Amino acid sequence: MPVRSPRVPSCSAESRHFPPPAAPPSGVRDALRTARPLARWCRAAALILPLAVAACAGGPPAATTATRAYREAPLPYPPSAKQRIVRFAEEEWQEWGGITVLSGEKRPPSHAPGPESSLSNFPRVLAYWRAVDGDSAIIDRNRDRYAAALAGAATTPWSEPAWSAAFISWVMRSAGVGYREFPGNAAHAFYLDALLTDAQDFPATAPFVPHDPASYVPVPGDLVCGDRSRRPLLSWQQRMGEIGQFRPTHCDIVVRASATEVDVVGGNVADAVTMTRLLADGTGRLLPRPPGEPTTFAVMEDRLGSLPPFATTAAPLSLGVPGS
Repeated sequence: MPVRSPRVPSCSAESRHFPPPAAPPSGVRDALRTARPLARWCRAAALILPLAVAACAGGPPAATTATRAYREAPLPYPPSAKQRIVRFAEEEWQEWGGITVLSGEKRPPSHAPGPESSLSNFPRVLAYWRAVDGDSAIIDRNRDRYAAALAGAATTPWSEPAWSAAFISWVMRSAGVGYREFPGNAAHAFYLDALLTDAQDFPATAPFVPHDPASYVPVPGDLVCGDRSRRPLLSWQQRMGEIGQFRPTHCDIVVRASATEVDVVGGNVADAVTMTRLLADGTGRLLPRPPGEPTTFAVMEDRLGSLPPFATTAAPLSLGVPGS
């Protein structure tokens, strides 16, 4: 399977990241209203969940910018921000060797170390983790492994934890997108929670808004998000009902799109920054991925550069319930 299953024990480093505190849902659209009661309960639970995880981890969580209040409206960005997102994703893919996999492609299993284990790639993954606040322990642990490998020890850095969300966070930060508009996180699920909350609470200015993959044509700059769990989410609305809970998700950045194919770039795919070629239905809409691959439950439309004053009119917010 192209996307590696995450190493996420119940109290893993990845699961210690939590979304910033959020105000109760405002019910902007009917689709979001349907998830309001459970989402409100989950958000309340999310306020005490860090304490439980801290107890499991053996101490209180480190203070990070993820704990800051962030309920001011997100700011608009010029079109160059989206262009930079796509450019940085493609450049990293090329520098990792231009690895491309096809959705549904069967690859023979291998126990050989992946590209992430190469000493030459250590600085790259280190840079990705630098874009995630509060992960000094992860960085220090892998720096020690890197130092040991340089000294001739039979060890490799970055064999854990999974760094795919750190890669997305690095691309956004490198493109100049602020933490308020994209709160980078070591877990895809938690930055998604923040983006979904913004789409709900600030429909006029939210930089990313969710769509059902079967009814939306993705374009470069968008995020294609899938669920890797045994009981995957089937829609982004289902995620609204469990905000604050960890879930093994994965997002890739769309870099090219046609009527029949959508090319996405993601980190920690085949142990590298890899392009995955997804199939579309002939009109540009994504087809379901084969069994064994992440279940695509949302496409996050990137509206950077598409909102006033950089666009004459605001892009319409379309948040319909799947199947309606």
